[in-house]
Amino acid sequence: MTTVLVVDDEPIVREVVVRYLRREGYSTLEADDGDRARTMLERNAPDLVVLDVMLPGTDGLELCRWIRSRSELPVILLTARGEEADRIVGLELGADDYVTKPFSPRELAARVRTVLRRSAPAPSAEGERLEFEGLTLDTETREVRKAGEELKLTAKEFDLLWCLASNPRRVFSRDQLMSRVWGYEAALDTGTVTVHVRRLREKIEDVPSHPRFLQTVWGVGYRFVP
Repeated sequence: MTTVLVVDDEPIVREVVVRYLRREGYSTLEADDGDRARTMLERNAPDLVVLDVMLPGTDGLELCRWIRSRSELPVILLTARGEEADRIVGLELGADDYVTKPFSPRELAARVRTVLRRSAPAPSAEGERLEFEGLTLDTETREVRKAGEELKLTAKEFDLLWCLASNPRRVFSRDQLMSRVWGYEAALDTGTVTVHVRRLREKIEDVPSHPRFLQTVWGVGYRFVP
């Protein structure tokens, strides 16, 4: 059974989320602060974490950073309405998605299903490999190498890069990328794409401010130019 760790210091929020997730067929674990959540993560192996940003002790952003430094465990952040800075920082730290409070349990459960589905490797020909000058992508190992050195990419960063690089010079809108990589047919916030593209540029480009591979097509979206 798929297990979701719910981390929130508000008992009523945890109760509602846990009740709905269990009704959807998930097993759940609970923690009311960041320190307890870290202990639970060290002792258990959940499949996904629903993580409130504002927590006593270790806050949600710091815990997200700690999780991402150790694994690709999917993380959905819960943020207060209007706290755009927290959402952007969370995505930059490697969070897979976010939901703003107040939210409907049905929406959260839908996000959990989507993130779990999309956290699996993106469909591609087994063992397929792409090579460009100084850059190599391998779907069998899910490795990206620059000048022979392996780069540390999150699962979603790899999926996004593969989507663009396997369709060289094709321009994708942010909505198209949200659909292909994140699985959202109706994109609620394409800022997720923007943040991930920026993170990829910092890793694969020699000069991120003047990208060679990941180019912006203003007013449209992005393309990979080999």
